[in-house]
Amino acid sequence: MAGRMLSLPALRGGILARRGVLGVASVRAAHDHSGHVATQEDMSVPHYYDKRSSPLPDVPYQQELGAEQKALKEKEKGSWKQLSNEEKVALYHLKFKQTFAEMNRPSNEWKTVFGGIFLFFGFTGLVVWWQRVYVFPPKPHTLTEEWKAYQVKRMLDMRMNPIQGFSAKWDYDKNEWKK
Repeated sequence: MAGRMLSLPALRGGILARRGVLGVASVRAAHDHSGHVATQEDMSVPHYYDKRSSPLPDVPYQQELGAEQKALKEKEKGSWKQLSNEEKVALYHLKFKQTFAEMNRPSNEWKTVFGGIFLFFGFTGLVVWWQRVYVFPPKPHTLTEEWKAYQVKRMLDMRMNPIQGFSAKWDYDKNEWKK
């Protein structure tokens, strides 16, 4: 390929078409809940969606109506004063899946998020505990309280930093820290 120029028709029929980049019949990676793979032709058909930002979808929610729903649609053409509130709500739900109140209702997703966070913290705690027990060596004896007290006594006996340091804060006559 180096040194040769490929024409656009050669690219359309060759490398790029085989990889699915060009071509009408290329399959997109769009799946619906039933596992159906949507092709490019399916993508051009308008679909129903609920969004607060654009409240009027391209198609109604229920496109295939039953006998009862068709009768309700015929009744809709008459006076709306003759319709009951339940019938008005049913007509609304033929066109839209959710009301604005239902769309704005808070979801319980925060429970899943907090559950995931606590699961992560719990797993991390188990890893840290496992490392302390099985991976890290035991604490050195120099970190025990006995050893620390012995070191303080030794520093005081050696009169370490007697002017402004450690030994300057110790009263050697009373054997206690200065107040």
